[in-house]
Amino acid sequence: METAIFAAGCFWGVQFYFDQVPGVKETVVGYTGGHTSHPSYEDVCTHTTGHAEALKIEFDPSVVSYKTLLKQFFKMHDPTQMNRQGPDVGDSYRTAIFYTSEEQKEQAEAAKKEAQSNFNEPIVTEITQASEFWPAEDYHQKFAERTGRGMCHIPYEAVA
Repeated sequence: METAIFAAGCFWGVQFYFDQVPGVKETVVGYTGGHTSHPSYEDVCTHTTGHAEALKIEFDPSVVSYKTLLKQFFKMHDPTQMNRQGPDVGDSYRTAIFYTSEEQKEQAEAAKKEAQSNFNEPIVTEITQASEFWPAEDYHQKFAERTGRGMCHIPYEAVA
């Protein structure tokens, strides 16, 4: 198994989207990229922790490649919006790829460059080394799956 970590706005819909991708074995929503330990949802909502709402993906690379996950990432949200997706605004909703190896970093940079041809505005997706990932509270896990709500900025037809 390998790990991918993406931030693409409200993590509820991002999790629902990636849970549909064959080869994705487990997903956990949480917080990363900030400067505080053990942040809560309420902490992150203050926009003072530096954390993004993110999704940690465990995937089987013999079924789905990291490159394919990157293509899905750039397909399922608007990477040209700075610190927002759909109705959600703030740095916690930023677009980001948190790489876990130099190979992932190179692939992320190449995918960003390739995806740019699909957008008129510059892609603002941050590509940064993964730091501590703090799982979100239980009520956030699989929220869209459990409630039928929370797709936020992700159009239903975009789900893989």
